[in-house]
Amino acid sequence: MKLDFLTLFPEMFEGVLHSSILKKAQEKEAVEFRCVNFRDYSTNKHSSVDDYPYGGGAGMVLAPQPIFDAVDDLVSKSENKPRVILLCPQGERFTQRKAEELANEEHLIFICGHYEGYDERIREHVVTDEISIGDYVLTGGELGAMVIADSVVRLIPGVLGNTTSKIEDSFSTGLLEHPHYTRPAEFRGLKVPNVLLSGNHAHIEEWRTKQSFKRTLERRPDLLEDYTLNKKEEKWMQQIKDEMNQEN
Repeated sequence: MKLDFLTLFPEMFEGVLHSSILKKAQEKEAVEFRCVNFRDYSTNKHSSVDDYPYGGGAGMVLAPQPIFDAVDDLVSKSENKPRVILLCPQGERFTQRKAEELANEEHLIFICGHYEGYDERIREHVVTDEISIGDYVLTGGELGAMVIADSVVRLIPGVLGNTTSKIEDSFSTGLLEHPHYTRPAEFRGLKVPNVLLSGNHAHIEEWRTKQSFKRTLERRPDLLEDYTLNKKEEKWMQQIKDEMNQEN
């Protein structure tokens, strides 16, 4: 997979792209990153990339020419038709499902803007996806692009050492992940649940699944709105609700 980041601040990516899983992904040749300063594509004598908005108003707007030309250049060199992702507050909210979708692509181009916004023609004629990582505003799109890149790259086959990790992650199953414990079995009087020490894998799996439902119900009940329960899960959910009512 190739990931291109169009940014005015390529230095922001250095630490993230050359650390942890993203670094390992490059070493395994599973992914290739490029940071491109789209100011280099500006054709005006001052190399500016923004201008005042028509109609007046606060802030500056990213001009179409540098971004159009930068994307055209990257697309012309690509063997596959890339997805061109615009990071912006108006985009669809990023989810694990979207990460899984993007992980199937061969080439992603991220447009990381600054200033007040983008010339609308960039949205209409260059971009294939508009994505927001949350309902808040950042200084620029770089942090959002890094978040999405990390989420997507770890899903590429062979990147993670444990192939089951990405399957069991929170949101991958539609539920939050179950609690985890490691040694020692007792720490400061706090004990690991006995079922995890039993060696009975069927009971352990059932406990983990129930804990996922409980944690989701407690913390993110909205995730259960689109989750279809089978008969066994319906029974578990009723037990969980009864236990929660008793605790309250």
